[in-house]
Amino acid sequence: MSKIITSLLIGGAAVAGFLGLQLAPTSAVSSAEVATPARPLDDAGAPRPVVIELFTSQGCSSCPPADLLASRLAKDDSLLVITRPVTYWDRLGWKDTLAREDNSALQRAYAAKGHEGAGVYTPQMVVNGGGGAVGSRENDIRSLVRRADATGPSIATSINVDGAVTVSIKGKSDYLAGISLIALSSSESVRIGRGENGGRTMHYTNVVKAEQNLGSWRGRPMEFVVSPENFRISGADKYAIILQRPGAGPIVAARLLDI
Repeated sequence: MSKIITSLLIGGAAVAGFLGLQLAPTSAVSSAEVATPARPLDDAGAPRPVVIELFTSQGCSSCPPADLLASRLAKDDSLLVITRPVTYWDRLGWKDTLAREDNSALQRAYAAKGHEGAGVYTPQMVVNGGGGAVGSRENDIRSLVRRADATGPSIATSINVDGAVTVSIKGKSDYLAGISLIALSSSESVRIGRGENGGRTMHYTNVVKAEQNLGSWRGRPMEFVVSPENFRISGADKYAIILQRPGAGPIVAARLLDI
């Protein structure tokens, strides 16, 4: 018996100002029989990328070099780059057209952890939900990547004949981790009308469009199916699964889906 994920889109948990915490994911699964996968689960050699989250803003004049760096880093299959535009520079004369309040709240939660490079600023890159650095400083970012923990669980996926995706998580631990499906837009170009970057056209890579809660991994092997409806997010053309410990904790595993 497998599990099938019902379509559950997490609405942006509106957070006033900069306040807010990332909530520990809750279970959102129901039992159901599923079709046999159209191809075997991709276990051997499955990439286990290091996750780099870029906090950026269209209203930040220091951000374009970091946005460009994110584009270059995203070409490395050993990395999963996620761009998270924030809202708190909207007061400078231009409302960021890609910003999400949840991104600002997540950065605030990371800052509260006090890790290396912690703070609420742009541009910032955070590696595997831990240490961070100024987002345009490539050497600092690569140093964090080299030190990233690669001992977490592994994620394998396959596409079923009905368009659903079977997800298999292997590994054991004594901790809980939330499972999220992140909808991404691989490329966005925005003409900035006002503010510090007024008159410029900005380019962004792997921008978050939505995040869906798929339940919890409880430190033991598990398998479940994500329904096709979860992959119909407006503006998204790729999806990633992230395992992250509660309360903006470390990211312990990630997988960019081949769909």
